[in-house]
Amino acid sequence: MEKQNSAKETNNSKEMAGLVIRALEDKKAEDIRIIDISEVSVIADYFIIAGGANKNQIQALCDNVLETLGRAGYPEKQTEGYKTANWILMDFGDVIVHVFDRENRLLYDLERIWRDGKQIDTAELKGVN
Repeated sequence: MEKQNSAKETNNSKEMAGLVIRALEDKKAEDIRIIDISEVSVIADYFIIAGGANKNQIQALCDNVLETLGRAGYPEKQTEGYKTANWILMDFGDVIVHVFDRENRLLYDLERIWRDGKQIDTAELKGVN
């Protein structure tokens, strides 16, 4: 099944992704990766994957993403893993954010699993809005 996106939905996805990247960078996220999965999956347009050094930083990263997107009018649909903070998944619909500790990022290796998606440079989306 092919995902049908209007131009407006695509722009919203890009804007959301840009906001997420800036929010993660503000809290010094490690190794931010963006994967455009719009051509290979109907679940979202972008996966954004980042790392944190410890539980407190990982939670702070996610708190900043939630606050930033909330202020821009993009409500969170669901969050998983916040309490343990070894892998927090935040679902914003067209953008799904994964924030890992170092060990779990290596273990789950989402970049490899979703290698059919297109890797996007963070600079490409930071200027969107």
